[in-house]
Amino acid sequence: MNIADSEEMFAHLAARGMTHTDNLDEADVVLINTCTVRDHAEHRAVSFLGRLGAWKREKSGRRVIFAGCAAQRLGEKLKKHYPFLDILSGAKNIENFGDTLDNSGLFPAESPQGELLKPNLTGYVTIMRGCNFACTYCIVPTVRGPIKCLPQDEILEAVRRKTAQGAKEIMLLGQTVNAYTDGNTSFADLLNRVSEVSGVQRVRFTSPHPIYFTPAFLEAVKSNPKIARHVHLPAQSGSSKVLAEMKRGYTRETLLEKIRALKEIGMNISTDLIVGFPTETEADFDQTLTLVEEAGFSAAFCYKYSPREGTPAAKMTLHSDKILEQRLEILLNRVRGLAERAYQGQIGTEQEVLMESENKGRSSGNFWVKTHKNYPAGSLVKVNIEKADGTLLFARD
Repeated sequence: MNIADSEEMFAHLAARGMTHTDNLDEADVVLINTCTVRDHAEHRAVSFLGRLGAWKREKSGRRVIFAGCAAQRLGEKLKKHYPFLDILSGAKNIENFGDTLDNSGLFPAESPQGELLKPNLTGYVTIMRGCNFACTYCIVPTVRGPIKCLPQDEILEAVRRKTAQGAKEIMLLGQTVNAYTDGNTSFADLLNRVSEVSGVQRVRFTSPHPIYFTPAFLEAVKSNPKIARHVHLPAQSGSSKVLAEMKRGYTRETLLEKIRALKEIGMNISTDLIVGFPTETEADFDQTLTLVEEAGFSAAFCYKYSPREGTPAAKMTLHSDKILEQRLEILLNRVRGLAERAYQGQIGTEQEVLMESENKGRSSGNFWVKTHKNYPAGSLVKVNIEKADGTLLFARD
């Protein structure tokens, strides 16, 4: 999501004569697009901002822009601490970022068009912003606001631009992406229409919410091979009690029902899990451990609970760092090997692989596959899987 937002903001800079560089010493403008989901991410962004003070003083005319979720949360107090900061643009302002640049007076009104960033094989397309949930641990609704779905025509035009630039795979983005609707078009409808755009070989999406997987979505996947057979589904906890206290909107039982339905249509499922939510007991934690096995996830990204100022959970009594570390280590040991077992499960199957280099690509289920033959990057090939080594499949083609 941050990559897509960064590309969108950079397009406004390119329209004002900017061209991207990876060399900080060459740069005239630095745009820091920030995340604040976890405290560590915010600290890293602000720390980098602090180090830019010396960079800016080295050469006249250099500019610093601080944007995104951390900018939204921290607001104008950033300018008090870092007076060299030229432009502050929060996550809710992304659609008005061009106006913000113009109103700053720092960029010429008319400039030659700079070179746009070209996507790799995957083109990221935002279809909605914000979130209507109020999960007690999450800062996102505060910094991004309620759901705003982009019109279908605007999304399809963005897809056409990405494919014209060389993208073969489209990743649809939203905080609860499968809640998308523009009033007439459902998420299932949108998946099908994006897949019909010329040049689109495969469609992925992130990040979905369990309650929005509908029968229409399941039917779309069954009937449309271009929709990737992989879902990253954030479970967060295996305890119904903790899920209720998190205000996730589902129980362990309903989550497992959704997972079974997704697996029946051939979906490979990875997840996110949080340990040490303030109300989590040892029994609750055990429920998360058993969920890992019962759900049959192919991979799990595990995190210690990170209190975010302004959220209800931050006011609760927190677990000690020792408990957080212990539970995280136990969970990591439980999920270790999930990916390898999932890769082993692909042996003997036929897979459709989108080549990302001449002899390596990803299957629809998001497994890495190495081929014997060489193929052009961006081509779609069908292969038979003969063996697996760790998190790499080897194909007979």
